Amino acid sequence: MSGMEPDVKNFLSKIVTSLSVGLLWLLVNSTIGIKFNFAFFENKPTIGNYIFYVWFLVSLFFLIKFYRKIWKL
Repeated sequence: MSGMEPDVKNFLSKIVTSLSVGLLWLLVNSTIGIKFNFAFFENKPTIGNYIFYVWFLVSLFFLIKFYRKIWKL
């Protein structure tokens, strides 16, 4: 990759970073939500469900903020 132009290298780095962070976010939230059963309601919502969904929305906000910073939108 040493012969690659800096603009192309920077663009590919942004793509790889975006995919990696997005997949990590998805993996963490899927694991917490599905494996620990916080994404689903039994009869009525529990405190764990509320905490999970607050975490989900806050982390989604920061993920979008991170993407906007990376891509300068």
